[in-house]
Amino acid sequence: MQPIQGATARPPGEPPSTHSAAGEFPLSTVQRTVLERLITRIVALNQQQSAEVWAGLKHDLGLKSETPLLSRHFPAAEQNLNQRLNHAQTTHGTRQVVQQLSELLPQGNNRQAVSDYIRQNFGQTALSQLTPEQLKSVLTLLQNNQLAIPQPQQRQATDRPLLPAEHNSLNKQVAKLAAATGESSKLIWQSMLELSGVKTGELIPAKHFALLTTWLQARQTLSQQNTPTLHTIQAALKQPLEPAEWKEITDYSQQRFQATPQTLLTTAQVQDILNQVFLKRAERQLSAPEVHNIQPIASPIWVPFIEPLKAISARPGLAFIALVVVMLLLWIVI
Repeated sequence: MQPIQGATARPPGEPPSTHSAAGEFPLSTVQRTVLERLITRIVALNQQQSAEVWAGLKHDLGLKSETPLLSRHFPAAEQNLNQRLNHAQTTHGTRQVVQQLSELLPQGNNRQAVSDYIRQNFGQTALSQLTPEQLKSVLTLLQNNQLAIPQPQQRQATDRPLLPAEHNSLNKQVAKLAAATGESSKLIWQSMLELSGVKTGELIPAKHFALLTTWLQARQTLSQQNTPTLHTIQAALKQPLEPAEWKEITDYSQQRFQATPQTLLTTAQVQDILNQVFLKRAERQLSAPEVHNIQPIASPIWVPFIEPLKAISARPGLAFIALVVVMLLLWIVI
C-alpha cells in the first residue's frame, strides 16, 4: 500500500497526528467570522465585491476556486487579508487627500504654488508622482495657508503710463465727480493732465495714479461740504497731511488768501489748495534721495589732520617730539 500523496508516512497501527487531523477540518465559526469581518472592511474601502476578495485570497494561497478553506489555511488567510486591508486603507486615504487637493487647487494661485513647491522639495512635477505622506504634507500646507506664491515686491513708481485698469479706475472717479459738481469730465481730465505735467494727448505716468486718486476723492468729498475749511480738507484727504505738509499748506493759504485753518473757503480756493497738495507731494516724490546717494555737503576742516593724528597717537615717542616742536613754534611766535 502506498502512502497518501502529501501525507507524512507513519508506522502501521499508529493513530493519525492530532494536529494534522485538526488542520484538515473546515474553518471554525470563529475563524470564518474573523475573515468575513476583514473582507467586509476591505470591500467598504475599495468598492470590490466580497466574492472577488475571496477569489483573490484563494489565489494568493495557491488554492483552486472550488477548494474550500480549511483550518490550517486560517493563519495565512488572516495575514493576507490584513495586508489587503492596510493597502486599501492607504489607497482610500490617498484618494481622500487627492480629492481635497482637487477642491483647493483651483482657488487663487494654489495650483502654481503647489507646482513650484513639489518641484523644489520633491523633484516632481505632478501630484500623481508623490507618495501618500508627501501628498498629506502638501494638503496640510494648503489648508494652513502656508503655501503661496510670494507676491512681487512693490517697486517704486516709474514713468510707465497708466495701465488700462488704472485708467478705468480714474475714469470712474472722474465721472462721479462730474456728476456731483456739474463740471464736465473733459475739464477734469484737463486739470489732471496739467497737474501731472503732460500735454493733451500724452499719457499720464503711473507714478501719479495714487496722488490723482486722492485728489479726485477729496474733491468728491468736499463737493458735499457747505462750509469747507483747511480742517475739512485735511479730513477729506485719503492720506492726511503730515505736520510739515500742514505747515506748508497753512502758510500758502495765509499768503495767497489770508485764510486761517478756520476760514471758510470758496470752491475755487478749495481746488487751488488741493492742487498745491498734489504738486508738493509730486515734487517730494521726485526729489526724494536714495540713501546710498546721500553725501556730506562739505568735509570738516579738520579731516586732513585726522589720519596724521591717528599715526602720532599710535607712537608715544613721536607724539612727545611733536608736542615739543609745537611749543617751540609757539615760543618763537610769542
